[in-house]
Amino acid sequence: MTSTSLTVYGIPNCDSVKKARVWLTERGADYTFHDFKKQGVPPEALDAWLAQVGWETLLNRKGTTWRKLDPALQASVNDSPSARQVMLDHASVIKRPVCVLKGQVIVGVNPQAWQSVLG
Repeated sequence: MTSTSLTVYGIPNCDSVKKARVWLTERGADYTFHDFKKQGVPPEALDAWLAQVGWETLLNRKGTTWRKLDPALQASVNDSPSARQVMLDHASVIKRPVCVLKGQVIVGVNPQAWQSVLG
């Protein structure tokens, strides 16, 4: 099972990202890892994710990073443009991992969806 077009976006020490990478590696999937901490969030990729899955799916309001944000900033996030800006400024508020294969965006740990796109 190989596909060089699979990209996993996230943070290396995130448990969900670790689970995804182990799952993919165990199945022989060929993927590229994009580290938000070192490489940032590609704005054009973020725009594609927002268009496909929506800001409500992509924004992790349960995580530590979100909870540490100023309440006024949290309150200002009420649509895709405002969520986009917070995600660009604070990459850790993006729900992880974000897996992109053949144009399909899968957010979070979802082995069934990964299997369906990997074939």
